[in-house]
Amino acid sequence: MRSKKKKYDFKAIGQAIKTSRESKGWTREQVAEMVDLAPRYIMSIENTGQHPSFQVFSELITMFDISVDEYLFPDKPVEKSTRRRQLESLFDSCEVTDLKILESTAKAIIEAKTAEE
Repeated sequence: MRSKKKKYDFKAIGQAIKTSRESKGWTREQVAEMVDLAPRYIMSIENTGQHPSFQVFSELITMFDISVDEYLFPDKPVEKSTRRRQLESLFDSCEVTDLKILESTAKAIIEAKTAEE
């Protein structure tokens, strides 16, 4: 007799998908059209942790550059968080002068934090 396995709680990944979608300024309708699904299904994935098929899961995490390691293996150190991967993706679309501004801003933030300590 097989023991009943606990079903994975998909809500955290669903929320990451929602946050990423919103940060891009995309509606559920737009995403649903891109992956050929109903907007209501996207809403269920985002809000209630509906388990999508592997194909849909793969499309969504790829579309939003989400690192699932931090959700599937929460106790394991993650090389790059979803937020870091998404920032890098944004940086890829920046010009060199934009990157210089971002670099200076990051340095100023680090210096301000160091000064507070």
